[in-house]
Amino acid sequence: MHRPENRQRSVWLIAGTGDGPRLAEILISEGWNVSISVVSDAAAQSYRGIDLASIHVGAFGGSLEIVQWLQVNQVDWVVDATHPFAVQISRQLNEACQGLGQQLVRFERPSESWLEAVVLASISELADQSLSGRQILLALGARQLIDAAQAVRDSGASVFARVLPSPMSLIQAGAAGVQPDHLAVVRPLHGLHPGALEAAVCKRWNITDVVCRQSGGATELLWGRLSMEMGLGLWLLRRPSPIADVPLVQSAKQLLLHLNPPLI
Repeated sequence: MHRPENRQRSVWLIAGTGDGPRLAEILISEGWNVSISVVSDAAAQSYRGIDLASIHVGAFGGSLEIVQWLQVNQVDWVVDATHPFAVQISRQLNEACQGLGQQLVRFERPSESWLEAVVLASISELADQSLSGRQILLALGARQLIDAAQAVRDSGASVFARVLPSPMSLIQAGAAGVQPDHLAVVRPLHGLHPGALEAAVCKRWNITDVVCRQSGGATELLWGRLSMEMGLGLWLLRRPSPIADVPLVQSAKQLLLHLNPPLI
């Protein structure tokens, strides 16, 4: 049975460069009018050539700014497809949508399962490990770098880090006390053979262990694969729990069914 429609349905997708472009294309192909929000001009480039209704570039200053955007740009659904560790924007979106009675759904990649991985509830748990003599590569977000570097030192291991090529990442690496010759400025999965650069970094420094976030995305998949291929210890920082009262979907198919459930 077909659902009668007299206008194009609209969705506001808040996402990054991982899942966002694919989700936008799928939604558009299913007849949705898609507006996008990304945090930077660089992220916006990933959406070039996609037939978007609009694109908002820049971070929001809080739930009030989100409310103001929604009041001007009315949509049927808000889809939060931000990074699992971007807890602040998810909380602000929920606050804004609850205040307006706006429909909101969370898209989150399913967690991977790595048999040999150690999952850390917090980065400080590394400090309780006995890792003397080990060479640990931190492949985390810049915000966790300072605490993670200190925890690795407290465990007795040597600190190495892979950071993104951004001013904030370099500032955080310096504040974390990572030595310049222990620092790799690398964009994940960059190059003709994704993962080759990361593998070369690990070989050059005789890395024994890698610490990354349990994001469920391409970066976690990369380090999971390299840990198996190279015999590295894998330490995963557990992803934050999703907001309890926000519906959660974990695939494009589930998302489409949630936005437009079939009529019985």
